[in-house]
Amino acid sequence: MTETLSPPTPAPLRIGGFELNSPAILAPMAGVTNMPFRVLCREIEQELTGTTSGLYVCEMITARALVARNEKTLHMTTFSPSERPRSMQLYTVDPKFTYEAARMIVEEDIADHIDMNFGCPVPKVTRRGGGSAIPYKRRLYANIVAAAVKATEGTDIPVTVKFRVGIDDEHHTHLDAGRIAAEEGAAAVALHARTASQRYSGTADWGEIARLVEHMDGTGLPVIGNGDIFAAEDAARMMSETGCHGVEIGRGCLGRPWIFSQIGALLRGDEVPPEPTLGEVSRIIYRHAELLALHDGEEHACRDIRKHTGWYLRGFPVGGEFRKNLAKVESLSQLRTLLDTIADSDARAEHADDARGRQGSSSKVALPEGWLDDPEDETVPVGAEIENNGG
Repeated sequence: MTETLSPPTPAPLRIGGFELNSPAILAPMAGVTNMPFRVLCREIEQELTGTTSGLYVCEMITARALVARNEKTLHMTTFSPSERPRSMQLYTVDPKFTYEAARMIVEEDIADHIDMNFGCPVPKVTRRGGGSAIPYKRRLYANIVAAAVKATEGTDIPVTVKFRVGIDDEHHTHLDAGRIAAEEGAAAVALHARTASQRYSGTADWGEIARLVEHMDGTGLPVIGNGDIFAAEDAARMMSETGCHGVEIGRGCLGRPWIFSQIGALLRGDEVPPEPTLGEVSRIIYRHAELLALHDGEEHACRDIRKHTGWYLRGFPVGGEFRKNLAKVESLSQLRTLLDTIADSDARAEHADDARGRQGSSSKVALPEGWLDDPEDETVPVGAEIENNGG
């Protein structure tokens, strides 16, 4: 564990009309931040700290699929009655569908907050001109942000924007992206401090978050930092070093949904909940599976929980045979029986706050031919809409 910091209590994070008692935000992750996981994070925070104070963002939703009322997409937009504010991230490449999706969210009371995804670095997305490729096209990016803001005019729904440092080291766009977001009426910006070419490899450059904070001074927009937060101390250090107003946690919460309670407590100056024992983690795993079953049915839940158990049990001395058996569970009762064998364990994980999740290596960003020729081109990319299974 890194040395515990005692940071000054930060001002409450305000996004539009929402004042959050914690600056910790759950980053949207495909296949992870569905309703069951968000509810689990909130339940744990409530249990450990007596409050649910942060912002928990749903999986990325494609604007065009939402407008088309795709059945899978509509299911992904489900929120629990316990979720307030309801936060939704939109992936979009077209101002027209952006406006229509945002109006649908407003008119049908689907969410309370809209976050725009301009940070996805997955090759199948960028090679078509979507995700983290879009901020390079300044006018197209501005038109998309403006469309979402226009659609929410007269409501209490804030629009926020997430992006990366740029396409690669030769094409940084984050300062322009922040300025444009402010000009078009966004309520906050979030920066993943890597370029698209880095994907999730290497080390996030927090210095670029500090540059964006300085650049946005005077706009009134909060800057949220993202990248390499794997413990509460990392969040405190990022805020101290960069001056950012909030932190967004992605891979750091995989198998550690209690991290939000730890970050919130540390930054409020409260007692920080300790890392859970193996027995406590076994109960969290079962509750997660139970919530998945309520949302998607028991069969799907037993398949989906398998990927999470690897993250949950990282660093615990449970043995290969136990892990293999967990990967084959087909019912909640079978899962319960297995977890009962570790329910009384007071073991704690080693290196619990190490980096986790996908990392890979940096590589050249796949882009449409001629994409870098004209940064002011407003042409909507052809075929850049994706299914709701992107990164």
